[in-house]
Amino acid sequence: MNFNPFKRTMLATVVTLSTASFYFAQTSDTLQSARDIEQVVLSGVADIAKDRKTPVAVSTIREAVIVERLGNQEFPEILNTTPSVYATKGGGGFGDSRINVRGFDQRNTAVMINGVPVNDMENGAVYWSNWAGLSDVTSAMQVQRGLGSSKLAIASVGGTINVLTRAADKKKQGNVMASVGNDGYHKTLFSYNTGKYESGWSSSILMSRTAGSMYADGTEFEGYNYYFALGFNPSAKHDFQFTITGAPQWHNQRSFQSKISDHIKYGGTEEDPNRKYNQNWGYLNGEEYSMTRNYYHKPVMSLNWDWKFNSDTKLNSVVYASFGRGGGSGDAGGIDNKSYTNLPRTADGLIRFDDIVKWNQGGTVADFGAPDANPFEADGNRRNGLIRRASINSHNWFGIISSLNHKFSENINATVGIDARKYDGMHYRVVSDLLGNRGYTDNSNVNNRPNRITDTFDASASWNPFGGKTNDIEDQMAYSNDGNVNWLGGFGQVEYTNDVLSAFIQGSVSNQGFQRVDYMLFEPAEQKSKKVDLVGFNVKGGANYNINENHNVFFNAGYYERQPFFGAVFLNNRNDVNPDLTNEKITSFEIGYGFRSSFFDANLNVYSTSWDDIYKRTSTRVNGESFVVNMIGMGEVHNGIEFDFNAKPAKFMNLFGMLSIGDWDYNANPTAHFIDDATNTVVDTKSLPLDGLKVGDAAQLTAALGADFKVADWFNVDAQYRYADNLYSAFDPQTVLDGKTNQGEAVKLPSYGLVDFGATFKWNFSNAQGLKLRFNLNNVFDTTYIAESRTSLAADANAANNWNGINKNNEVYFGFGRTWNASIAYTF
Repeated sequence: MNFNPFKRTMLATVVTLSTASFYFAQTSDTLQSARDIEQVVLSGVADIAKDRKTPVAVSTIREAVIVERLGNQEFPEILNTTPSVYATKGGGGFGDSRINVRGFDQRNTAVMINGVPVNDMENGAVYWSNWAGLSDVTSAMQVQRGLGSSKLAIASVGGTINVLTRAADKKKQGNVMASVGNDGYHKTLFSYNTGKYESGWSSSILMSRTAGSMYADGTEFEGYNYYFALGFNPSAKHDFQFTITGAPQWHNQRSFQSKISDHIKYGGTEEDPNRKYNQNWGYLNGEEYSMTRNYYHKPVMSLNWDWKFNSDTKLNSVVYASFGRGGGSGDAGGIDNKSYTNLPRTADGLIRFDDIVKWNQGGTVADFGAPDANPFEADGNRRNGLIRRASINSHNWFGIISSLNHKFSENINATVGIDARKYDGMHYRVVSDLLGNRGYTDNSNVNNRPNRITDTFDASASWNPFGGKTNDIEDQMAYSNDGNVNWLGGFGQVEYTNDVLSAFIQGSVSNQGFQRVDYMLFEPAEQKSKKVDLVGFNVKGGANYNINENHNVFFNAGYYERQPFFGAVFLNNRNDVNPDLTNEKITSFEIGYGFRSSFFDANLNVYSTSWDDIYKRTSTRVNGESFVVNMIGMGEVHNGIEFDFNAKPAKFMNLFGMLSIGDWDYNANPTAHFIDDATNTVVDTKSLPLDGLKVGDAAQLTAALGADFKVADWFNVDAQYRYADNLYSAFDPQTVLDGKTNQGEAVKLPSYGLVDFGATFKWNFSNAQGLKLRFNLNNVFDTTYIAESRTSLAADANAANNWNGINKNNEVYFGFGRTWNASIAYTF
């Protein structure tokens, strides 16, 4: 598919004017065309950084690169060769990837789609499985590291990822694509754009289906994607765009990291651990069955209106709505007081689901313990039967963003606007599969105790784009509560530009209103908590100076006070308001240098970010049981340097590379509250000795080098190498709960380097018709490496108990081995 910028111009002037890196535009196009990404925008509310103008560190990926090189990788992984970005596949399930920017996870990196924020309103999370089809409709993707150019009061501690989708007025074109890959992966896609009619109307439609398995065992999935855009441009003053997109899916997960020793024990060797091992699945009646299955549908619809009053004044507005429905499954009840993680397994380490059903029905399973005296019944006390439950996390979300821009002179313009959102989250559990039991008895609801549940609900996503009803309280178990968040914000910016200098100052303020409603812990008159209003703000500024046509320098600085997440307002899954509420405080400074020429571009940035009074929520396991951990009062300092370049030494060759070196540390000792996931009660409170430890979960040193060769008009190849080092394990709160404080220090994981390769064959039959074949090979040399570690156990004194210097009892996710993908696309 050839890249075709939309004909529309951007209707909202982006913050200031920057140093941007476009080394991802490694195609046959010129370097200059790669800098024109600001033309690719659906709505004027999207703040896109401009090269040598906006004073932020930024990298942009165009549609052609995403279409060709993503293959069957996860969407965030396309950013893995940008500075200070570390994206992994997480557990390896479909859409279970995660991304860190400058050492900050995706809860603290703002993700925007056409300028609209999509981070969860309660906890900042981004679930990429909800956006599994986003890569199909993306026209450009830009990551702004650090403060970013968005005017909104968003959670951009690490940076901002702005995804721009196709507009309805894209040129008239159709596309049919089919793709296959390792482990039964297959995908089909159809799209068509009408182009803009003389009447001003235009439309675009896309539909796709993806299914198969991921690299890890027990990760079957099926996902769909639909996208529809309708545009109307009645005059030069008005432009309307309506879009709706959704990606209903289900996928079996690898939710728990496994010990290295288990990767060796179950199908692996000391030299070659079984990287595919997954402890969360087995067979039921001869078919793959997973205890941890995710299913969700989060359609998003929006209406954009760009109104140009005159040459100096314009108003850009978007109203949007999202109705998310679905959840993820796990176990409840137990056998002989054991959860499924502690039951005997097959010789391959799989869950024995047929034996679980047999035991639940009163049969004898010798190594499961004595038969239940009360078969066919299950309860929450881990005695009578084991079931699969589903944790539902649904929501209704409405919002509006509107900004007014006025140009006072050739050099000065200003923008003011509002950002209003209403979010209602619904959280509870239901029975997904009784696994041979006739019912489940739950004692969690003080208004209905005991509650015997016999209805089950399939772990599949609803196709209803408007959400549909939630489950009745009689069918709910364990907990049932709503999280309501109302947001009202305002923002403003003044910008000065001339031929060589651009500068801006920007500020925003927001009020977040929080309320929690608990339907099980309290009687009806006491179910609603008090309302809590918290005010946050930010102020930032910066400038870019173009020394000449080759050299430019920039700086930016900012201070944020961000409201804590919902879980910090109402601690420990109750309606009690945290008496020590305080805003999180972020201070950031950055300076940068850029060089531009006809054949070589380069950027150099130095940054420092401090983050105080942090609230984080994580999970851990103790003796096979799951706990939620609320950590309050954390602090982090992130410093680093980044370099990237793009070179075109010959017409047929493009080179790109980057190096980023970070120094990220904790600087406070937070208080942690441990909550039993099964009973929803606090079991312990501890101080965590984090001060001075390295921040884990992201490589603090990354490097990449790649090349693209245009061998002929119809054939090109590309390859890239990326390297990760100074990668540390996450801090595991379990070590403190166990009293092993000496085991809490982050463990440095082995460094690794990966090579990816791709080849493209294309034939153009006419200006409108063409055929393209694409082949991708990832991790060409099948390198074995640890992508992340949940635990932080120090190396054992006995070397036989270590693997590559890492204690075998550490629970890790190995990265994927060699994977491949091939596709054929016909454009008409």
